[in-house]
Amino acid sequence: MADDAPQFWRDERLPFVEARAIEDGRKLCYSLHSHAFFSIGAITAGTSTYINGSQHLQVKTGDVVIINPQQAHGCNPIGNQRWAYIMFYVDPRWLTLLQQENTAGDFVPFTPIISQDAELFSGLNQLYTLLTHSSFCHWEKQEALVDYFTTLSMRLGVTAASQPDINPKLEKAAAFIRNHCTQSLTLEAICQASALSPSYLIRSFKKRYGMTPHAYLVNQRIQYGHHLLKRGLPIAAAANESGFADQAHFQRTFKQLLAATPGQYQTPSASK
Repeated sequence: MADDAPQFWRDERLPFVEARAIEDGRKLCYSLHSHAFFSIGAITAGTSTYINGSQHLQVKTGDVVIINPQQAHGCNPIGNQRWAYIMFYVDPRWLTLLQQENTAGDFVPFTPIISQDAELFSGLNQLYTLLTHSSFCHWEKQEALVDYFTTLSMRLGVTAASQPDINPKLEKAAAFIRNHCTQSLTLEAICQASALSPSYLIRSFKKRYGMTPHAYLVNQRIQYGHHLLKRGLPIAAAANESGFADQAHFQRTFKQLLAATPGQYQTPSASK
Protein backbone atom coordinates (compact mmCIF):
# COMPACT_ATOMS: atom_id res chain seq x y z
CA MET A 1 0.00 0.00 0.00
CA ALA A 2 1.28 3.50 -0.87
CA ASP A 3 2.60 5.62 2.02
CA ASP A 4 0.06 8.34 1.27
CA ALA A 5 -2.94 5.99 1.41
CA PRO A 6 -4.80 5.87 4.75
CA GLN A 7 -4.92 2.49 6.48
CA PHE A 8 -8.05 1.65 8.47
CA TRP A 9 -8.38 -0.95 11.21
CA ARG A 10 -11.56 -2.27 12.79
CA ASP A 11 -12.72 -5.52 14.37
CA GLU A 12 -16.36 -6.60 14.52
CA ARG A 13 -15.68 -8.03 18.01
CA LEU A 14 -14.71 -4.53 19.18
CA PRO A 15 -17.41 -2.45 17.50
CA PHE A 16 -16.88 0.58 19.77
CA VAL A 17 -13.50 1.52 18.31
CA GLU A 18 -11.70 1.86 15.01
CA ALA A 19 -8.34 3.28 14.03
CA ARG A 20 -6.65 4.99 11.12
CA ALA A 21 -2.99 5.52 10.25
CA ILE A 22 -1.15 7.43 7.56
CA GLU A 23 2.58 7.15 6.86
CA ASP A 24 2.94 10.25 4.69
CA GLY A 25 0.01 12.64 4.60
CA ARG A 26 1.78 15.72 3.27
CA LYS A 27 -0.66 15.82 0.33
CA LEU A 28 -3.79 15.29 2.42
CA CYS A 29 -6.22 18.08 3.12
CA TYR A 30 -9.14 18.04 5.57
CA SER A 31 -12.02 20.47 5.49
CA LEU A 32 -13.53 21.45 8.82
CA HIS A 33 -15.67 18.54 10.02
CA SER A 34 -16.91 16.72 13.12
CA HIS A 35 -17.67 13.19 14.27
CA ALA A 36 -20.28 11.57 16.47
CA PHE A 37 -17.49 9.72 18.26
CA PHE A 38 -14.61 10.73 20.52
CA SER A 39 -11.30 11.05 18.66
CA ILE A 40 -7.73 10.91 19.88
CA GLY A 41 -4.58 10.83 17.79
CA ALA A 42 -0.80 10.87 17.98
CA ILE A 43 1.38 12.88 15.59
CA THR A 44 4.21 10.48 14.73
CA ALA A 45 6.07 12.65 12.20
CA GLY A 46 6.02 16.22 10.95
CA THR A 47 4.04 19.30 11.89
CA SER A 48 0.47 20.31 11.14
CA THR A 49 -2.12 22.95 11.81
CA TYR A 50 -4.79 21.94 14.31
CA ILE A 51 -8.16 23.64 14.50
CA ASN A 52 -10.48 22.70 17.35
CA GLY A 53 -13.46 24.99 17.72
CA SER A 54 -12.14 28.55 18.02
CA GLN A 55 -8.57 27.46 18.74
CA HIS A 56 -5.96 27.42 15.98
CA LEU A 57 -2.73 25.68 16.98
CA GLN A 58 0.27 23.85 15.58
CA VAL A 59 1.02 20.28 16.59
CA LYS A 60 4.19 18.30 16.05
CA THR A 61 5.73 14.88 16.51
CA GLY A 62 5.01 13.66 20.02
CA ASP A 63 1.77 15.58 20.49
CA VAL A 64 -1.57 13.94 21.26
CA VAL A 65 -4.72 15.64 19.92
CA ILE A 66 -8.03 15.20 21.74
CA ILE A 67 -11.38 15.87 20.06
CA ASN A 68 -14.72 15.61 21.82
CA PRO A 69 -17.80 14.31 19.93
CA GLN A 70 -19.44 16.78 17.51
CA GLN A 71 -16.55 19.26 17.89
CA ALA A 72 -15.64 20.93 14.59
CA HIS A 73 -11.96 20.33 13.84
CA GLY A 74 -9.34 19.88 11.17
CA CYS A 75 -5.62 19.12 10.78
CA ASN A 76 -3.45 19.81 7.75
CA PRO A 77 0.31 19.42 7.20
CA ILE A 78 2.70 22.37 7.20
CA GLY A 79 5.36 22.49 4.53
CA ASN A 80 6.49 19.79 2.15
CA GLN A 81 7.60 17.36 4.83
CA ARG A 82 6.44 13.93 5.87
CA TRP A 83 3.40 14.12 8.15
CA ALA A 84 2.28 10.91 9.85
CA TYR A 85 -0.24 10.10 12.53
CA ILE A 86 -2.44 7.44 14.08
CA MET A 87 -6.03 8.18 15.06
CA PHE A 88 -8.59 6.37 17.19
CA TYR A 89 -12.36 6.86 16.98
CA VAL A 90 -14.23 5.70 20.08
CA ASP A 91 -17.94 5.35 20.75
CA PRO A 92 -18.65 7.86 23.56
CA ARG A 93 -21.18 5.45 25.08
CA TRP A 94 -18.40 2.93 25.71
CA LEU A 95 -16.10 5.63 27.06
CA THR A 96 -18.85 6.84 29.39
CA LEU A 97 -18.90 3.42 31.08
CA LEU A 98 -15.24 3.91 31.99
CA GLN A 99 -15.84 7.47 33.17
CA GLN A 100 -18.70 6.44 35.43
CA GLU A 101 -16.30 5.01 37.99
CA ASN A 102 -15.80 8.64 38.98
CA THR A 103 -18.82 10.35 37.44
CA ALA A 104 -22.37 9.50 36.56
CA GLY A 105 -24.61 10.31 33.65
CA ASP A 106 -23.62 11.27 30.12
CA PHE A 107 -20.20 11.41 28.50
CA VAL A 108 -18.08 14.10 30.12
CA PRO A 109 -16.03 16.07 27.55
CA PHE A 110 -12.29 16.35 28.05
CA THR A 111 -11.12 19.90 28.69
CA PRO A 112 -7.64 19.69 27.06
CA ILE A 113 -7.55 19.53 23.28
CA ILE A 114 -3.84 18.70 23.14
CA SER A 115 -1.42 16.83 25.39
CA GLN A 116 2.37 16.52 25.34
CA ASP A 117 2.33 13.73 27.92
CA ALA A 118 5.01 11.30 26.72
CA GLU A 119 3.28 8.32 28.37
CA LEU A 120 -0.03 9.04 26.65
CA PHE A 121 1.79 9.39 23.32
CA SER A 122 3.79 6.17 23.62
CA GLY A 123 0.78 4.34 25.05
CA LEU A 124 -1.38 5.26 22.06
CA ASN A 125 1.30 4.01 19.66
CA GLN A 126 1.65 0.77 21.61
CA LEU A 127 -2.12 0.34 21.60
CA TYR A 128 -2.26 0.72 17.81
CA THR A 129 0.51 -1.85 17.35
CA LEU A 130 -1.25 -4.31 19.62
CA LEU A 131 -4.64 -3.92 17.95
CA THR A 132 -3.29 -4.37 14.43
CA HIS A 133 -1.12 -7.39 15.24
CA SER A 134 -2.64 -10.84 14.78
CA SER A 135 -0.59 -12.43 17.57
CA PHE A 136 -2.77 -10.78 20.21
CA CYS A 137 -6.17 -12.25 20.99
CA HIS A 138 -9.46 -10.39 21.32
CA TRP A 139 -9.29 -10.56 25.11
CA GLU A 140 -5.83 -8.93 25.20
CA LYS A 141 -6.96 -6.18 22.84
CA GLN A 142 -10.05 -5.40 24.89
CA GLU A 143 -7.99 -5.23 28.09
CA ALA A 144 -5.49 -2.90 26.44
CA LEU A 145 -8.27 -0.57 25.29
CA VAL A 146 -9.82 -0.40 28.76
CA ASP A 147 -6.42 0.18 30.34
CA TYR A 148 -5.42 3.01 28.00
CA PHE A 149 -8.68 4.94 28.09
CA THR A 150 -8.99 4.56 31.85
CA THR A 151 -5.47 5.97 32.14
CA LEU A 152 -6.38 8.79 29.78
CA SER A 153 -9.30 9.87 31.96
CA MET A 154 -7.16 9.71 35.10
CA ARG A 155 -4.19 11.64 33.68
CA LEU A 156 -6.20 14.39 32.01
CA GLY A 157 -8.94 14.55 34.60
CA VAL A 158 -12.56 13.97 33.70
CA THR A 159 -14.17 17.29 34.47
CA ALA A 160 -17.06 18.95 32.74
CA ALA A 161 -15.69 21.36 30.17
CA SER A 162 -16.80 24.90 30.84
CA GLN A 163 -19.52 25.80 28.39
CA PRO A 164 -21.15 29.17 27.81
CA ASP A 165 -24.87 29.45 28.25
CA ILE A 166 -26.41 27.78 25.22
CA ASN A 167 -29.77 28.62 23.76
CA PRO A 168 -31.69 25.31 23.93
CA LYS A 169 -33.30 26.22 20.62
CA LEU A 170 -29.87 25.87 18.97
CA GLU A 171 -29.59 22.38 20.42
CA LYS A 172 -33.04 21.66 19.00
CA ALA A 173 -31.95 22.91 15.57
CA ALA A 174 -28.86 20.70 15.61
CA ALA A 175 -30.91 17.69 16.70
CA PHE A 176 -33.42 18.36 13.93
CA ILE A 177 -30.61 18.40 11.36
CA ARG A 178 -29.12 15.18 12.72
CA ASN A 179 -32.48 13.40 12.77
CA HIS A 180 -33.46 14.48 9.25
CA CYS A 181 -30.05 14.74 7.56
CA THR A 182 -30.88 12.24 4.80
CA GLN A 183 -33.90 14.28 3.74
CA SER A 184 -34.04 17.37 1.53
CA LEU A 185 -33.95 19.98 4.27
CA THR A 186 -34.39 23.73 3.90
CA LEU A 187 -33.24 26.52 6.16
CA GLU A 188 -36.88 27.46 6.67
CA ALA A 189 -37.74 23.97 7.92
CA ILE A 190 -34.92 24.08 10.47
CA CYS A 191 -35.99 27.53 11.63
CA GLN A 192 -39.58 26.40 11.99
CA ALA A 193 -38.57 23.31 13.99
CA SER A 194 -36.39 25.33 16.35
CA ALA A 195 -38.45 28.55 16.49
CA LEU A 196 -35.46 30.65 15.43
CA SER A 197 -35.06 33.31 12.77
CA PRO A 198 -32.74 32.54 9.84
CA SER A 199 -30.30 35.32 10.74
CA TYR A 200 -30.02 34.25 14.38
CA LEU A 201 -29.69 30.58 13.45
CA ILE A 202 -26.88 31.15 10.95
CA ARG A 203 -24.94 33.52 13.21
CA SER A 204 -25.34 31.63 16.48
CA PHE A 205 -25.16 28.09 15.06
CA LYS A 206 -21.70 28.69 13.61
CA LYS A 207 -20.50 30.18 16.89
CA ARG A 208 -21.80 27.15 18.81
CA TYR A 209 -20.86 24.31 16.44
CA GLY A 210 -17.99 25.78 14.44
CA MET A 211 -19.79 25.50 11.09
CA THR A 212 -22.87 26.82 9.34
CA PRO A 213 -26.15 24.86 9.45
CA HIS A 214 -25.64 23.73 5.84
CA ALA A 215 -22.07 22.57 6.50
CA TYR A 216 -23.35 20.75 9.58
CA LEU A 217 -26.01 19.04 7.44
CA VAL A 218 -23.44 17.87 4.87
CA ASN A 219 -21.18 16.68 7.67
CA GLN A 220 -24.03 14.67 9.21
CA ARG A 221 -24.76 13.07 5.84
CA ILE A 222 -21.13 12.00 5.56
CA GLN A 223 -21.25 10.58 9.10
CA TYR A 224 -24.36 8.62 8.12
CA GLY A 225 -22.72 7.37 4.93
CA HIS A 226 -19.59 6.48 6.89
CA HIS A 227 -21.77 4.29 9.15
CA LEU A 228 -23.40 2.59 6.14
CA LEU A 229 -20.02 1.83 4.57
CA LYS A 230 -18.89 0.31 7.86
CA ARG A 231 -21.94 -1.97 7.70
CA GLY A 232 -20.81 -3.11 4.24
CA LEU A 233 -23.25 -1.26 1.97
CA PRO A 234 -22.02 -0.59 -1.57
CA ILE A 235 -20.81 2.95 -2.16
CA ALA A 236 -23.68 3.79 -4.51
CA ALA A 237 -26.27 2.64 -1.96
CA ALA A 238 -24.56 4.52 0.86
CA ALA A 239 -24.53 7.68 -1.25
CA ASN A 240 -28.22 7.39 -2.06
CA GLU A 241 -29.36 6.58 1.47
CA SER A 242 -27.24 9.41 2.91
CA GLY A 243 -29.14 12.00 0.93
CA PHE A 244 -26.61 12.78 -1.81
CA ALA A 245 -27.84 13.48 -5.33
CA ASP A 246 -25.28 11.13 -6.86
CA GLN A 247 -22.38 8.89 -6.01
CA ALA A 248 -19.77 11.28 -7.40
CA HIS A 249 -20.89 14.07 -5.04
CA PHE A 250 -20.77 11.65 -2.10
CA GLN A 251 -17.27 10.47 -3.00
CA ARG A 252 -15.92 14.01 -3.45
CA THR A 253 -17.40 15.19 -0.16
CA PHE A 254 -16.30 12.07 1.74
CA LYS A 255 -12.70 12.60 0.62
CA GLN A 256 -12.88 16.33 1.31
CA LEU A 257 -13.97 15.80 4.91
CA LEU A 258 -12.19 12.55 5.78
CA ALA A 259 -9.11 12.66 3.50
CA ALA A 260 -9.86 9.15 2.22
CA THR A 261 -12.09 7.74 -0.47
CA PRO A 262 -15.09 5.56 0.42
CA GLY A 263 -13.31 2.67 -1.26
CA GLN A 264 -10.22 3.11 0.90
CA TYR A 265 -12.37 3.14 4.02
CA GLN A 266 -14.18 -0.05 2.99
CA THR A 267 -10.88 -1.92 2.70
CA PRO A 268 -9.30 -1.86 6.18
CA SER A 269 -5.76 -3.14 6.58
CA ALA A 270 -5.44 -6.74 7.63
CA SER A 271 -3.74 -7.49 10.94
CA LYS A 272 -0.05 -8.06 10.57
